[in-house]
Amino acid sequence: MNLRSLTVIMITGVLLGACAAVKPPPAASVPVSEISPYGLFLAGRGAFNSGQNALASDYYEAIRLAEPGADGLVRARAFSSALLAGRVSLAATLAPDGPNDSEAERNFGKVVRGVEALATRNPKQAQILLAPGTVGFPHRSLASLISPWAAAMAGDADGAVVRPQVQGDKLVEYFGLVGQAELYERAGRFDEAETNFKSLTGSGDPGELVILAYGAFLERRGRSADAQALYDRLLTPEPHNLAVQTARARTIAHKPPPAMSTLTQGAAQAMIAPATGMIAANQKQIGLAYLQLALRLDPDLNSAWLMLGDILEENGQLEAARQAYGHPKLGKPDYWAGRTRLAWSYQRAKDPEMALKVAGETVTAGGGVEARLVLADLLRVNERYDQSADVLTEVIKSDPAASVDWRLLYARGMANDRAGRWLDGEADLKRALALVPDDPEVLNYLGYSWIDRGEHLPEALAMIQKALSQNPRSGAVLDSLGWAYFHMGDMTKALTTLEQAVELEAGDPDINNHLGDAYWQVGRKDEARFQWQRVLTLEPEARLKDEIARKLAGGLPLPAKSDHP
Repeated sequence: MNLRSLTVIMITGVLLGACAAVKPPPAASVPVSEISPYGLFLAGRGAFNSGQNALASDYYEAIRLAEPGADGLVRARAFSSALLAGRVSLAATLAPDGPNDSEAERNFGKVVRGVEALATRNPKQAQILLAPGTVGFPHRSLASLISPWAAAMAGDADGAVVRPQVQGDKLVEYFGLVGQAELYERAGRFDEAETNFKSLTGSGDPGELVILAYGAFLERRGRSADAQALYDRLLTPEPHNLAVQTARARTIAHKPPPAMSTLTQGAAQAMIAPATGMIAANQKQIGLAYLQLALRLDPDLNSAWLMLGDILEENGQLEAARQAYGHPKLGKPDYWAGRTRLAWSYQRAKDPEMALKVAGETVTAGGGVEARLVLADLLRVNERYDQSADVLTEVIKSDPAASVDWRLLYARGMANDRAGRWLDGEADLKRALALVPDDPEVLNYLGYSWIDRGEHLPEALAMIQKALSQNPRSGAVLDSLGWAYFHMGDMTKALTTLEQAVELEAGDPDINNHLGDAYWQVGRKDEARFQWQRVLTLEPEARLKDEIARKLAGGLPLPAKSDHP
């Protein structure tokens, strides 16, 4: 690959960590002024490929200061690293727009210069740069969605309400309709705005963003009852959605409705959907760049901060990620989401005590049901099952809707089971199954639990088979089926089924344990010991570790029970 091709790939965000073996020197180990330009280039490349974009930007800017004639690849890398570090103003001065730059590079350059023009109150220039048909792949969707906002800022009333169109792009079709509705409202064209909102909410699941936008519109029209009914619609399937709960409570208390977004806020919000799409498509550098552009326009766009934190954490930049999670302020619904991410960041970093501390503090600070559910989940993954079940009991007692929420009953049933309170767990699991008789997870867990205890075997087998018919590629359900055959003494079927389960879930310690048991029962003892040894490499729970130690020492004289998957 030549340097020119490398530049194009890097700018469009496809190259992520391809040179990860190149590490930058520690930031404070050598003063930048004492590093040669070539050394700075290598350091910048290493920093960029390890996700340290601000450090990479420093190195590339140092090259440009030391070597004024440096251009080409250095400029391209300086642009990319500055943009990904959130230095949008600097990136705009470096944006590719020359005859030697590729079309993909120039498209990205137009987007960045257009956003910077909006940020610096030069909307006419932004409108020109972002006009429909001006920006091509892969940034066409983003440019199309923010172009109407640029037109509105430029005073082009007609251009502001032109619905964005990109052939075959469902994202632009959907979110363009949202943006058009909001711009119709700003223009006082309320009937047309509501037509859009009704189209978006007419069928299916319109999602939180649309419900909140339409609800706020209705509140501003003095139609609180209609807004409350709309919020209730989403709270039926999502009873603990804090943002919608907050909006509903506002209507009940007859508090003032939320103000319309400013034009720059609207343009920033319009970039979230394309950013999400890029991240989902594993184009995370482009997604990160879009988030930084959105934050250039609206530094308080909390949804962007939370997504930014996710990417930074994935890149190993824990402190920067935690700062991003901490950006939403108390009083905003996103504050609690940030606290949740903060707690889980400590859990993923193998600091469970800090994770539980953050989660506990969040509950104490008034985080509501969602905060308690996060605490219960963290207690569960840290094998504090009795405490997890107790927290869930508090939730179920405090909220009438929770007592008929099968997900909470299912979670408490599992926690009680693992805590050694099987009768309580079984009661919850039965109640959950009565509410959702076809749910494969509940069918599988309750069926497996009975099988593992040698109880209700025909009924349990039928439940497992029903779960498998809905999810035939589930390693967990196949494991349950194989375990049923094991307990019924059909070792031929047990082996075949458990081997299939391990193929699908090779890293599951319980499934490997079960396969080891089956091998032992048919006399294949070396293979059994291999599977049991493998379990110890898969981070099993403490109880399973103890069980494996006993089996490696003395084998398996009788069919044995083990922990649930």
